[in-house]
Amino acid sequence: MSKPVVKINAIEVAEGKGPELEKRFAARAAEVEKMSGFLGFELLRPTGGESRYFVYTRWASEQDFQAWVQSPEFIRGHAQAARDRGTVAHGAALMEFEVIQKVETPNSQGN
Repeated sequence: MSKPVVKINAIEVAEGKGPELEKRFAARAAEVEKMSGFLGFELLRPTGGESRYFVYTRWASEQDFQAWVQSPEFIRGHAQAARDRGTVAHGAALMEFEVIQKVETPNSQGN
């Protein structure tokens, strides 16, 4: 049986362009929610000296994540980022993890 996976995209954002990045993610957030195997999403704003935004997604399996990456919704959503390379974001690195242990409080659902 497949284990859940976590994908974290670390995005280097140009000075002062954080609000624009946040606006773009908010505009297309509903697209990923429709995908089979999607478990969760968080856009993390940098604080404490960190300059990168982190996009944290959880998937039921690697296959579900790959289906998202190959979907028309993903391609359409990332086309703008490709056109704007350097004006909002100027680099990204994908970190990949397999979930081997998870602990949540009963009231943590949806937070």
